[in-house]
Amino acid sequence: MDNNFVDYVRICCRSGKGGKGSTHLHRDKLTAFGGPDGGDGGRGGHVILRGNKQFWTLIHLKYRKHIIAKMGGDGGSSHRSGKEGEDEILDVPLGTVARDLETGEFICEITEEGQEFILLPGGMGGRGNAHFKSPTNQTPRYSQPGEEGKEEWKILELKVLADVGLVGFPNAGKSTLLSVVSAAKPEIANYPFTTLTPNLGIVPYRDYKSFVMADIPGIIEGASEGKGLGVRFLRHIERNSSLLFLVSCQSDNIYEEYKILLNELKQYNPELLDKQRILAISKCDTIDEELIIELEKDLKKRMKGKFKIPYIFFSSQTGYNLQQLKDMLWEQLN
Repeated sequence: MDNNFVDYVRICCRSGKGGKGSTHLHRDKLTAFGGPDGGDGGRGGHVILRGNKQFWTLIHLKYRKHIIAKMGGDGGSSHRSGKEGEDEILDVPLGTVARDLETGEFICEITEEGQEFILLPGGMGGRGNAHFKSPTNQTPRYSQPGEEGKEEWKILELKVLADVGLVGFPNAGKSTLLSVVSAAKPEIANYPFTTLTPNLGIVPYRDYKSFVMADIPGIIEGASEGKGLGVRFLRHIERNSSLLFLVSCQSDNIYEEYKILLNELKQYNPELLDKQRILAISKCDTIDEELIIELEKDLKKRMKGKFKIPYIFFSSQTGYNLQQLKDMLWEQLN
């Protein structure tokens, strides 16, 4: 398993305090008592998120708990403004979502290369005394202090971006399929919840084409309510353009299992049902041809109306129907 894959971090952000305005009165060799010429303070530094497609994970922020932007400079004489505080820019992978830690409220989602979003604005600079001159007060001897910066905890979550998301109960054969069709090396064992982080694999296709497949950790009944590994992994499915449902041919009822998986997705986010879907029945090397024909007849009868989707029987071990499965996925993606 890739321990470098970090898809959730909590960070404490502090934006810079604004610089204070100046209370200077103009003096030079011809002017002993000039008017106010104090400049404004510079704004404090922002904390900014920036999309960077070179990044795949949030691991670079895992150990940076405190993000602190610089203070703004103070205003000077001759209406000189203080310099702006240096911004603290955090490069994040595309698909990063920011939320408020206290309220869980959605703040933004970074989806494009170079996209920037001010996560926490710096404090405004104070105004210099030049702003406060009036007919009744020609030489104000006061200015504004800079506005304090803010300090807030934020959550950054990553939704993996892949063309095909694998959906199935633990142990349906998702990791095995990914390891066979791509160069990904997911951890594979015969027990539920082996896949604790989403594994991404590039699947080579005919004539140097390819697509990205993500093995999303097994969802179980009740995942949408936070049971099992639940919601944390369901969010990865949101960004996949096509969903490949995997059900083992050893399942007591293939069609019912598919419906349960579908229902989990619907509970979590009904929009997920708008995505294209294929049902693939795995581990067909463990049953004979006759049984496959029987199961296929049964599926044909049940797959009607809104539950009608393309399906295929395959085996990762023997390669049975594997190329046909890739063809179906490619056709759906394009």
